[in-house]
Amino acid sequence: MRVLACGEDAVLLDCADLDDARRRHASLVGHPDVAEAVLGARTVLLRGRPATLRTLARSTPPSDDVAPPDAREHVVPVRYDGPDLADVAQRTGLDQDAVVAAHTGTPWTVAFGGFAPGFAYLVGGDPRLVVPRRATPRPSVPAGAVGLAGEFSGVYPRASPGGWQLLGTTDVALFDLDRTPAALLAPGDTVRFTVADRDVPAPDDADPGPHRHGQRGGEAP
Repeated sequence: MRVLACGEDAVLLDCADLDDARRRHASLVGHPDVAEAVLGARTVLLRGRPATLRTLARSTPPSDDVAPPDAREHVVPVRYDGPDLADVAQRTGLDQDAVVAAHTGTPWTVAFGGFAPGFAYLVGGDPRLVVPRRATPRPSVPAGAVGLAGEFSGVYPRASPGGWQLLGTTDVALFDLDRTPAALLAPGDTVRFTVADRDVPAPDDADPGPHRHGQRGGEAP
């Protein structure tokens, strides 16, 4: 790990990989000398007094547990009718039903956020679903699109350009300024994708409760 200067009131930890970054973030977030800790794909940005932060970063071992104590579980129903589902099936050697089963069969973990407000990079899914980004990004991907890229899965919180392989869509709101916090997913949270029932209205996400949300009321994408 390298500790790099970052402006007048922050340092940047350049970590070995994503796992190392997550463990160092978990060990430092909430420390009284750390005003803010922001996790990236292989970095941790610490805000506070740089001299204190450098000493703290070098003397604090990585945490054995990357999940914060307030981590939540979210259930996200998906309509698996995405334009890249057939291509993902071909690339993985699975049929389309098996792709859906793999995507829903393993819980995903929020590693870090980025790209757009509310976008979360999810890791820990079925390793058979590791696929490359599209060769040509789409000029517009709809809000709620659920995709894959490399080891990650994610949900587009708003319409934007993007190059991820799209499996389907969800009606769950990933970012809502009328909600506190506005971003639904936080590092360490668990996401379980399920197959949405097309005959059931979209879930009401105004009050997801403390632990669940959904069936009941790095690299840019």
